[in-house]
Amino acid sequence: MAEQNTEAKLKSLLKQEKIQLWNPPYTEDGNQPGQQHMQELAERYAPQLSLDLVEVGGALESIRVQAVKRGKGNQTYRETSVATLELLLPRDTKGDPKKKSYLESRLDVSVQEVMDRIAQDYGLEFIKLILNGKTLSADQRLDEQGVKNHSKVMVLRVSDAERRRQVSEEQKKKSQEESIQRTHKGFQILSERDGSEDPETTPFLEIADQKGNPLQIPLKERKALILAMGFHEKGRSLMKRKQYDDALYSLRRSNIPLDIVWCYRALEALSCLDDGKMRLQRAEDCFLQCYGAQQQRLLMIKGNTGREEVLFLRLYLLQSLLSYIEGNDSQARQQLQKVEALHGRLCLDSEKMAQLMALGFSDREARLGLRACQGDLQEAAIHITNRRQEREELKEREKEKRRRRLQGISALRELGFSRRDAARALHKADGDVDRAYAILLDSAPTAQATNNNTEAAVSPESVDQLLYLGFEREMSAAALRLTGGDVQSATQLLLDNQGVISVSPPPSSCSSSSPSSSTASPEEPSTSSKSEGTTHTHTHTTEGEEEDNELVNELLEDIPRHEEDYLDLTLEEESELIATMKAYLSRGAAHAV
Repeated sequence: MAEQNTEAKLKSLLKQEKIQLWNPPYTEDGNQPGQQHMQELAERYAPQLSLDLVEVGGALESIRVQAVKRGKGNQTYRETSVATLELLLPRDTKGDPKKKSYLESRLDVSVQEVMDRIAQDYGLEFIKLILNGKTLSADQRLDEQGVKNHSKVMVLRVSDAERRRQVSEEQKKKSQEESIQRTHKGFQILSERDGSEDPETTPFLEIADQKGNPLQIPLKERKALILAMGFHEKGRSLMKRKQYDDALYSLRRSNIPLDIVWCYRALEALSCLDDGKMRLQRAEDCFLQCYGAQQQRLLMIKGNTGREEVLFLRLYLLQSLLSYIEGNDSQARQQLQKVEALHGRLCLDSEKMAQLMALGFSDREARLGLRACQGDLQEAAIHITNRRQEREELKEREKEKRRRRLQGISALRELGFSRRDAARALHKADGDVDRAYAILLDSAPTAQATNNNTEAAVSPESVDQLLYLGFEREMSAAALRLTGGDVQSATQLLLDNQGVISVSPPPSSCSSSSPSSSTASPEEPSTSSKSEGTTHTHTHTTEGEEEDNELVNELLEDIPRHEEDYLDLTLEEESELIATMKAYLSRGAAHAV
C-alpha cells in the first residue's frame, strides 16, 4: 500500500510539470531508461516528498515502465486490435508483489478463452474474472462486458465447496454463479409464500417494522425486497466467514456499497479505487438522506444512534484508506481522526461488558446495549431488558395468532372445505372466519383479483410530510402506496431502503446500507423485530420437493438469529486497519519532520 501512495504522489508531481517519462530523455532507444535524467528527477523529488532517494528512484522507474508498456499497448491495439489487460492475480500466485502481470488478447474473444489462457500460464484452476466489482460471464465476449484496452481485471479462485455444488448441466459455469442461482431460487420460493400455508410445516418470510408489525406490501414489491434483503444476508454471512471473494457475488445483487468496498479492502483489490470511491460516496449520500446530517431521523425512529455508528466508522475508515492510496495524506489523516474519535466511543469497557454478562445477558446484547446507551451501564441494562420484553410480547402475539388460525381452519374444515383452501382464505381475510367463509363461497377470479390488488390512495398531505423529512417526492409517493398511506410505516420503509424504493430486483438500485432481514430461532419462530425493517422467518420442515427443501434450509442457515446482527461488530478488523493506517501515515510524517 505504501508503494501505491508514493507512486500517486509522484504522478501528481509529474503531471504538474508535464513530464512524460515514456519520451526522451527519460526513455531512450530500446525503451531503456535515461539513467542521468531519471536520477536527477529522483534527487529533485525525494526532498519534496521527504522520502528516501532509492525509494523514489524505484517508484519513478516503475511509473516509467508502466507508461512505456501502456504506450506500446496503445500502438499495438491501434495496429492489430490486440488489447493489453492488467491482471490482478491471487496474492499467493505472485512471485514478486511489486511486479505487475499483463495479458494481451483481442476483445472479441470469449471470457472463457481468456480464463483458459490464465489458468495455463499461471497454474490456476477454477477461476473467475472480475471487472469493476462485476463478474464477467464466461460465455460472453470481453468487449460485450465493458472490457477495454488497459482494463484491470481481478482473477479470483473458486472455492472447493462451491465446485462441489455444481450440477452436471452447468459444468462450464463457475461455482459462484451457481451459488447465486441457488440463492436466487431459494429466496424466490420464500418470497412467493404468503403465509397462507401451515406455519408449522412451511417456512415463509414477512417484512415487518421495528415493532414486529407486518407491513402490507404488494406481491411484486415484496418479492423484490425479499430477494435484495436475502442476497445481502447471504453476502454478510460469507463476510463473517472471511470468504470475501464469494461474498462479493451476493452483495452485488443487493448493491450494498459499504459492504462491497469492505470486501475490496479485504481482498486488497486496491486497483478498484474508482469503483470504491463511487460506492462510498453513494453510501455516504444514503446515510445522510436516511439518517439526517446529525442522525436526527434515526433518533426519531429508534430513540438512539449509538449502534449505527459502527457503519459510519467503516465508512470513514475506508475513505481514509482510499485517500491514502491516492496519495492524499492530508485528507487521509483528517478522516482517520474522525475514525479514531468514533473508535474510542465504540470500543467498550471490558469490565462493563463482564458486569452485564454476569446479569445473564449475552455478549451481543451487552455490546449493542452499551453502544446504544453511550456506555452507561445502568441504562444499557434497562435497554436490554426492554428489548427482551418486546421480543417476548411479539412471541406471545404470534402464538395467539397461530392458535386463532388453527381454530379458524378447524371451523372451516367442519363446513366441508379442505385444509389448504381454508388456510388460504383465512390468510386473505386476515384471520376473520366469516370473511374467509365468504371468500370460499365467492371464488370468482375478478373478486379475487380485486381483493389482492387493492391499493390505497396517496394524499398530498402525507407526501408533504415525507418531503419535509428529506425524501424525494416520487419515492415518498411509492412508499405511501406500498404502506396503505400510513406515514410512519412509509418513513420506516424509506429508511430501510435508504430513500430509494425499487419495484424490481436490484442490482442497480441503491439499497440499504444496513442489512434488512433477521430471523427467529427454530425454537422461537418469528420472535425477532428490528427498526430497519424485519423479515420474520417461521422455520419449520418443508413438505415440498426435496430440492426446494434443501434450498430453503440452506438459506435459513445464513439469515441471522438477531435483528441487529449487522450492527454487532467486534471492531477487530477495524482496529487492525486503523493501526496499519497510523503506521503508514506516521511514516510519511516522520520523513516530513
